[in-house]
Amino acid sequence: MSYYLGIDTSNYTTSAALYDSERMSVVQQKKLLPVRQGECGLRQSDAVFHHVQQLPQIIEQLLNSFDGEITAIGVSSKPRDAEGSYMPCFTVGHGTARALSSALQVPLYTFSHQNGHIAAALYSSKHTELVKEPFLAFHVSGGTTEAVLVQPDTETIFKVELVGKTLDLNAGQLIDRVGVMLGLGFPCGRELEQLAMRSTAAIKAKATLKETDCCLSGIENICRKAYAEGMSKEDVSLMCLRYVEKTVAGMCERILAEYGKVPVVFAGGVMSDKIIKDSLSEKFGAYFAEPVFSADNAAGTAFLCYLKHTV
Repeated sequence: MSYYLGIDTSNYTTSAALYDSERMSVVQQKKLLPVRQGECGLRQSDAVFHHVQQLPQIIEQLLNSFDGEITAIGVSSKPRDAEGSYMPCFTVGHGTARALSSALQVPLYTFSHQNGHIAAALYSSKHTELVKEPFLAFHVSGGTTEAVLVQPDTETIFKVELVGKTLDLNAGQLIDRVGVMLGLGFPCGRELEQLAMRSTAAIKAKATLKETDCCLSGIENICRKAYAEGMSKEDVSLMCLRYVEKTVAGMCERILAEYGKVPVVFAGGVMSDKIIKDSLSEKFGAYFAEPVFSADNAAGTAFLCYLKHTV
């Protein structure tokens, strides 16, 4: 059997995964980076420090009961496939992957964190056939809110063209800022969703778009004003998520109108929210990563490693 090791050291999660090519299954280990109560993120220097501490533990846990042989190693080395794309936290995973590749004498393949998210969505939604055809992918998280047109590519598995983006806040940043305002723990997505599910309010939300790009910072101000005026935590939470859903839906409609109808894939932690997912699924018949594969993880990187090695 052939096993492919994936490593990802993103801004919020340390993760490693093994892809079993015979069973087409993934085993993964991951751990959130610690963030102090009341804060909305980490400085890169702190993220690097925590990855250095956590990555050896994660790999040890992953390989603890593993008795096979690793065929190749894949790692996220940058945020996205674009010139100048760089974030210090990815150097921790890349350096570890290089050392393991040399020690095990196996090939090393590098990918972008964004492409790992997209691959995780294809794998977990059981639509890996899309690797061979064009599709539209949204990557919506704390660090990214982008839409990319994806084309198959023999060298890199697939290549992406940016066709939509946020012009200010990322959707995950918005959710975390509203969540911290409401007293929730960071990252706030899951707790915010639980609060929103208890709301029965009829929220009227609209998107602020500039062609196929979006603006999200105004939503934070709307939520803060509503909370200050006495709106309940449950209703504010639903308001935040409804605005995000309307924004992503508006972007998707405009992109499909401009570039033509293609399958749509949603990836990233924000897209695991049930309220947003149910609405977008109904509108676009889109494919989503399963929740365990939505947030930052190395599963997509391990799957890309397999595809690259066997292309």
